[in-house]
Parts: sequence; structure tokens; C-alpha cells
Amino acid sequence: MLKQIQKIKHSPTLNTVLMVENVLKKMNKSIISIAELKRKLPKQVNHNTLMIILDYLEKSNKIAFSLKGITWIHNTNQKLRKAVSEGLEL
Repeated sequence: MLKQIQKIKHSPTLNTVLMVENVLKKMNKSIISIAELKRKLPKQVNHNTLMIILDYLEKSNKIAFSLKGITWIHNTNQKLRKAVSEGLEL
């Protein structure tokens, strides 16, 4: 664990993580590329820091990361969650 911490030189702050989250939540398109995300961010973010943030968001099931780009998948709608959990299996 200590080796992993030493390798990370650009550790994201909470403000940076929230900034990236907000841009991804509010995007008009369903898929966005990393280059386009960098252009839409209000502040410039180091590439390595951005990749750490995207990795965190993917592991926490807030985004889906594919070859085509990034898409926001997190949904806080309680009715939808209940419908999915109680859904009819075909």
C-alpha cells in the first residue's frame, strides 16, 4: 500500500473530484471523450490526476468508461432503484 501511495504524484483534491463529477453529470451528450472533458472543465486538470478521478468514479459505479468515451450512469432515483431490485426476471 505504501508503494502505491508513493507512486501517485498528483493526488486529486475533493474540489477537483466534485468539479469533474458535476461536468459529467451535466453533459448534454451521452458519451464524452477525455479530450472533450478536459475542454469542458472550468479549471485545467493534470492528465494523471484526471485519470485517477475517472478510475475512482468508475470503481464507485458513477461512470462507465469504454473505448468510445465516458458516460454518467449513476442514478439517484429511488423509484427506479426499487423497480430494478424488484424487477421481473424473464
